Amino acid sequence: MSEALDLVFAGSSDFAVPSLQRLAADGHRLRAVLTQPDRPAGRKRRLTPTPVRVAAESLGIPVRTPETLRDQAVQEALDDLSPDALVVVDYGLILPEAVLRIPRLGCINGHASLLPRWRGAAPIEHAILAGDQTTGITVMAMERGLDTGPVYATRVVDLRGDETAGALRGRLAKDCAEVLSDALPGIASGRLSARPQPEEGVVYAAKLTTADARLDWNETAATLARRVRAFNPRPGAHTVLAGERVKVLEAAAIPADVGDAAPGLVVRTGPEGIDVATAEGILRILRLQLPGRRAVAARDFINANDPVGQTLGQNV
Repeated sequence: MSEALDLVFAGSSDFAVPSLQRLAADGHRLRAVLTQPDRPAGRKRRLTPTPVRVAAESLGIPVRTPETLRDQAVQEALDDLSPDALVVVDYGLILPEAVLRIPRLGCINGHASLLPRWRGAAPIEHAILAGDQTTGITVMAMERGLDTGPVYATRVVDLRGDETAGALRGRLAKDCAEVLSDALPGIASGRLSARPQPEEGVVYAAKLTTADARLDWNETAATLARRVRAFNPRPGAHTVLAGERVKVLEAAAIPADVGDAAPGLVVRTGPEGIDVATAEGILRILRLQLPGRRAVAARDFINANDPVGQTLGQNV
């Protein structure tokens, strides 16, 4: 069994939970967990703890929720813990240089892409949007730059081309936990050294917004199908139908000649789904959701609201 380390873990989202649980199961001493403060969530805007806070408290690990790590008192409190390493997974706060210097082994980050491709906040969604054939996990030593640090370990994950962001996120979260678990003993012993990232192939994964999830029917069907998958489950790709914003939760690109049909025109409906003309090919909507309603299969939606002949994306 490898040597148990004194660790501080920093993470917030559900993506980070398997990594926290794995490090605890490996027998490392989790001195504290850093996570973002409780935030209003849901329709009633109730203060809600992060998934990492919930997981940490269930494991009996002390939790700290600073608004920033730039505060000197926060930094001194971290220094008092004398961690061997600070492990960071999807935390959401910037680590200033003073924090990066605290752990004996430095700050170690688990990132959901094969760096230097998709540095930044939304690597999973961007990999799907770009139609990448592979993605993966990178464990790196953190430095001042955004995801620029030298790499300890990677794991390549092949993409089939039908993954939603939600499904891929769950898969990569488990992979991240495993790669971190495997890498830490080598980092601690010095057997595993970090190598600089390549200077070529740097691509940034900017944070995405609800506006990015809007379906532009002037794009190709293949591009739109990737957009639907990239924004499933959150926030959901969307368009406008009969003056209402509709979420498109599942769709498929169908190679077809749309003739002179205008992009966004519903050219056909049937048991297979709702066929919409695009700049190239047909986007077949398979599952959708109206505001305030439950999600339904397209064939069930058609029974009550057949949209054939209507043009999607037109605002009232």
